[in-house]
Amino acid sequence: MSTIYEQIGGSEAIVSLVEDFYARVLADPELAGFFGGTNMSRLKGRQAEFFVAALGGPYPYVGPSMKQVHQGRGITTHHFDRVGAHLGESLRAAGVSDELVAQILDNIGSLAPDIVTHKTVHRTVGAGSGRLNDPPGGAPH
Repeated sequence: MSTIYEQIGGSEAIVSLVEDFYARVLADPELAGFFGGTNMSRLKGRQAEFFVAALGGPYPYVGPSMKQVHQGRGITTHHFDRVGAHLGESLRAAGVSDELVAQILDNIGSLAPDIVTHKTVHRTVGAGSGRLNDPPGGAPH
């Protein structure tokens, strides 16, 4: 069975995907501000490295952790979801099947706790107090 990396076309496809993805993200007025002053060439390279590793490619990701990179940036669940929507659009534009897009987005979704720094991550029933949108450590007192 081939990896997602192989199914979407390998490194070349990922580099193109990252270009399209950031064009969409930077055109989004709700997200563009997060990238002011960012060396986009470097960021795109890191993102491609991450996707190669995350999608089963031949090289491990050796960059900083997702938590480190996104810490203190004020990213909400809304922002995370918008980025995910742009990624889905980029994947579909590259000809990736809806089934594979869903699988990739599910995998990326598992990173929300490390990326969302303004905690509005929805909890599953039975976790902690069982309430949605509680801040870290449970409901406020």
